[in-house]
Amino acid sequence: MLKKLKIFKNKKILITGHNGFKGSWLTIWLIILGAKVVGISLKDNNQNNHFNLVKKKIKIKSYYFDIRNKKRVQDVVLNEQPDYIFHLAAQSLVYKSIINPRFNWETNVIGLLNLLESISKLKKKCYGIIVTSDKCYKNLEQNKGYKETDILGGIDPYSASKASTEILFHSYYKTFFISKKNIRLCTARAGNVIGGGDWSSYRLIPDCMKMWLNNSVPIIRNPKSTRPWQHVLEALSGYLILAYQLTKNKKISGHSFNFSSDKIKNITVLEFLKKIKKKWPDVKWKIKAKNKFYESSLLQLNNSKAKKILNWNAKLNINETIDFVVEWYKYFNINKKNMFSVSCNQISKYMNKKI
Repeated sequence: MLKKLKIFKNKKILITGHNGFKGSWLTIWLIILGAKVVGISLKDNNQNNHFNLVKKKIKIKSYYFDIRNKKRVQDVVLNEQPDYIFHLAAQSLVYKSIINPRFNWETNVIGLLNLLESISKLKKKCYGIIVTSDKCYKNLEQNKGYKETDILGGIDPYSASKASTEILFHSYYKTFFISKKNIRLCTARAGNVIGGGDWSSYRLIPDCMKMWLNNSVPIIRNPKSTRPWQHVLEALSGYLILAYQLTKNKKISGHSFNFSSDKIKNITVLEFLKKIKKKWPDVKWKIKAKNKFYESSLLQLNNSKAKKILNWNAKLNINETIDFVVEWYKYFNINKKNMFSVSCNQISKYMNKKI
């Protein structure tokens, strides 16, 4: 893996959504690899935002504006002339998509359209990874993982917008990019990820961590629900390996790839919390279950295509994943000023870990 990732050294890389949860980790990782990173994001004034915690330690050019602004997107793409683009800017929460569906649809769909139209004007070689979600699949409540060829769909605005971004991408690619020799693009689909620096509301781990760090006790309403647990570095390693392979193999341009962990079996929320408690004995929670019986709406992904074509594999088992998560938040609780070193150390551990 280390050898492959050297390809990013001294390359100019544009990350949209660079100050978000995934985006901040990807930014740090690429800085470690020696890349020249440029970011587009909305401003986030939260002092605990992962990017805000580390930005004084990294050299990066940041543009702050709304991805829905076509002219600004085009100006940055054409002025910066990136070698690689990772598109992560999105409205990423189901509950927010219901509160403000127009913002959700415009950000996720029109935002991508603005980027694709801007990329189409590039004359130089450029490789792009468009990050979508496992929610792009129509949930048929099946027990097996969804493959890239399965039907797309979504009931809530967020899921439907992610299915729409996939349809938009493939339509635009086959109409305008398929004959362009200088542009290669793929979409990447991964489920909800966990890791240090995630403060999103209405997500289990961030909500629990915020409560625990304030010496409060969170209420767990769905203790028997399962989740597709996966550390953020697993998904990001998939995006980076996909970008590397896209550079080497033009045949995969226009494809979609799933990234999910097959090292972690589906375990319940309660089982997951008990594993955290073994690492962090002080934490507590209360259970006020909504349902007497277990109901699953879990979307599982089949990662066989990524394993076969990209030679990508997940690295972390459940205990290693929890170690990374607990370590980050414990350090945050002790010394917020040291989070750049903590995040860098976790990335280095991950890169050096053998599968």
